[in-house]
Amino acid sequence: MLRLEGKNALITGASTGIGKAIAVRFAQEGANVAINFRSGPEEAATTQVQVHEACLVARNHGCRDLIVQADISKEDQVQEMFQKVVADLGRVDILVNNAGVQKPSPSHEIDIIDFDRVMNVNLRGAFLCSREAIRHFLSREGGGVILNNSSVHEIIPKPKYLPYSISKGGMENLTKSLALEYAAQGIRVNAVGPGAVVTPINKAWIDNPKAKSDVEAHIPMGRAASPEEIASVFAFLASDDASYITGQTIFACGGLTLYPEFRVAWSSGE
Repeated sequence: MLRLEGKNALITGASTGIGKAIAVRFAQEGANVAINFRSGPEEAATTQVQVHEACLVARNHGCRDLIVQADISKEDQVQEMFQKVVADLGRVDILVNNAGVQKPSPSHEIDIIDFDRVMNVNLRGAFLCSREAIRHFLSREGGGVILNNSSVHEIIPKPKYLPYSISKGGMENLTKSLALEYAAQGIRVNAVGPGAVVTPINKAWIDNPKAKSDVEAHIPMGRAASPEEIASVFAFLASDDASYITGQTIFACGGLTLYPEFRVAWSSGE
């Protein structure tokens, strides 16, 4: 059964990594997919080819997909993006706020330009896209779904990544506040909180055997996730299988949120 057949999804930052995996998975589930990107049109085009192929395998007819460029931190570009997607697909049923950036720095050395960039993309962008999606959902029947790509760092502090951690903490409240405000209008808002994932943004430790081993040593399941594993959680939350779930963050993290240092009892008296 195709869980998203006939649905139209807009996925931000979908040219690489988790966003690309979500786009392909949604196509496999029967959705029409709009692939947003800010830079790197070649990568976006590659994603579109894979999305179209996945859709043909799933449905063998009537597949629709498009690429739409926009910097989601810019209000005018977000509005233009939604206008283009609605004009092309007819409506949007699912928004995935996936686009995100991070830049490491000791907190006392953070440049305000870098701080603003991370916050503008990760949190302001998610708000702007969510606002436009909700306006669209309210303009027609049927409600809609918003899914936010958060992180374990919405609840776990991440030294040297302060703006990123703040943005993901804000995303948790964005998810809950919008879910509560619009539940009666048939709009569900949820988030996925990945842990360590094998994506280009994590290339620094993925390509370094020692660093990779250090990362995975902190994961109770002993390994990083594939993008496809994260995409499967998004597919579930986007579908009617999750019809009674709203305002939640599902942590797909291999156990990182379980206080992994307590795998070995070390408290007094144990």
